[in-house]
Amino acid sequence: MAETIYGYVRVSTQEQNEARQLSAMRDFGVHEENIVVEKVSGKDFNRPRYRQLVQGLRPEDVLVVKSIDRLGRSYTEILEQWSLITKKHEAAIVVLDMPLLDTRQSRDLTGRLISDIVLQLLSYVAQTERENIRQRQMEGIAAAKARGVHFGPKAQALPKNFEAFHQAWRRKQMTLRDAANACGMPKSTFYDAALRAETEAERT
Repeated sequence: MAETIYGYVRVSTQEQNEARQLSAMRDFGVHEENIVVEKVSGKDFNRPRYRQLVQGLRPEDVLVVKSIDRLGRSYTEILEQWSLITKKHEAAIVVLDMPLLDTRQSRDLTGRLISDIVLQLLSYVAQTERENIRQRQMEGIAAAKARGVHFGPKAQALPKNFEAFHQAWRRKQMTLRDAANACGMPKSTFYDAALRAETEAERT
């Protein structure tokens, strides 16, 4: 039975461009009808097109990916998928960015050993880098918040008469509802703005 070469292309969001991966597949010789493109996050394997592709692999078929992280986002997931494809389905995998990860040419014991070592190392590095990026993002957000940077929707400008009615409400000269209505604001919005104003006043 002749082998069939498939290409799997994944981008994490609808906005990302898959052109670079598609070009690499065509350069390798994958026929257009055998290229599967999926625009979903790699955080798990809830990917119908990927699952369908892997399920249909036959012995001697070849699955081509641009980089190892197209198979998954964690060390464990990548190793599980590698084993599923190469051992259960007995298909080959080619990782274009890492020529050592080409199981077509490593079917002897030494070749499989080298591929397994390189695979485990690269999978570990991929997961560690993602964790480092996530940690740097969290540290950056924490530092920005400490500097007073506001995240989320930008606060709307308060009406010019807000402070006057805010003070009247604080002195119990008006009810919350009347003060909010006078400013043309919902009660909850007026109340939140009043709390923010009082908090800022305490800081100064």
